[in-house]
Amino acid sequence: MRVLVQKFGGTSVATPEKRRQVVQHVRKALEDGYAVVAVASAMGRRGEPYATDSLLELLAREAGGAPDPREQDQLVACGEIIACAVLSQALIRQGIPAVSLTGAQAGILTEGRHADARILQIRTERLHRELSGGRVPVVAGFQGVTEEGEVTTLGRGGSDTTAAALGVALGAELVEIFTDVDGIKAADPRVVPDAPTLASVAYREAAELAHLGARVVHPRAVEIAMEGHVPLRIRQTGSDHPGTLVWDRPAGGTMEIRSDRPVVGIAHVGDLAQVVVGGRQDFNQDALHSRLLQAVARKGVSIDLILVSPHQLMFSVPEPAASAVHEALAEFDVEVAVTRKLAKVSVVGAGMHGVPGIMARVARALTGAGVAILQTSDSHASISCLIDGERLGDAIRALFEEFELGRGA
Repeated sequence: MRVLVQKFGGTSVATPEKRRQVVQHVRKALEDGYAVVAVASAMGRRGEPYATDSLLELLAREAGGAPDPREQDQLVACGEIIACAVLSQALIRQGIPAVSLTGAQAGILTEGRHADARILQIRTERLHRELSGGRVPVVAGFQGVTEEGEVTTLGRGGSDTTAAALGVALGAELVEIFTDVDGIKAADPRVVPDAPTLASVAYREAAELAHLGARVVHPRAVEIAMEGHVPLRIRQTGSDHPGTLVWDRPAGGTMEIRSDRPVVGIAHVGDLAQVVVGGRQDFNQDALHSRLLQAVARKGVSIDLILVSPHQLMFSVPEPAASAVHEALAEFDVEVAVTRKLAKVSVVGAGMHGVPGIMARVARALTGAGVAILQTSDSHASISCLIDGERLGDAIRALFEEFELGRGA
């Protein structure tokens, strides 16, 4: 049995016209000889009645603040269940046998943490039974259940994660992620309108782009697919465009990393703040570095772009968290400076590893555009720079030109 998993985002199932397009994608896959598993997100976006954000706002109003995590999962899981029932009915109406399944009915077992649970196991017996019976299981994304029967959700982007995990568990040939764009772009098209769609990228590149701000696919989904060696294809609902293929093993060979194209794309994150902690004492004494970082962690703040030296600690945080960080560090005999309205821009490409001069080209491009670099970090497949948020567009365009990303992939 050749299995194909197709995931449809909230905008893809939000209207009758969009759902008709989804039906056509499923029909085409069936005609191509696949056994299809569909995964659906909650319908629509904030303001529409069954969207996840709308349900969260409803519960927050009732709670008068932050709702109980268990009750939150109980409610928001309903958004995907509604979408699945509606999409399943649309398929049945068009002559395609289908059955809607909650995460629990689909056999998705998770850990017990609410709002950001991890999938532990997928028991595929029910899914195989439905597929063998010629039906399309329409599975609620974003959710699962614990061994004790408690409903959990998987966090933002959880439907992508559901689709990738189902693809691995079922040994799928491919997982298709349908969204409202035609694939992964070389840069944000709102900043660079002519940014090309990348025909293919390595798993590592797609994960880096997603972690660093490109929001087309969730990084956890890419990581699961990579571990299970299942290709992903990012496509646009209602389009025949092939989109972006995410894998490392193209037919007939291995993923080509071209030396003349060390960078494949640019990602960015805005609304950041830089925290600089200084003092006269040696931060290595009395485990001060560790105690400072633990104080920030106790506030529930995730930090990035970390630089540690004997007399200074420097990192970035989401701008809304800056006040909490300042409060956390107030008990220490240190000086704390916070700079707000910053952004992080990153160049990504598996081909940059071991290639001299990439950082020099990044610095040249940003300096030439009049963009000051406040801090940097790097990995084997990315280089990130903290900059003034008001210059983010200039930075993206300068890097796009420097690495000739307009040539396409």
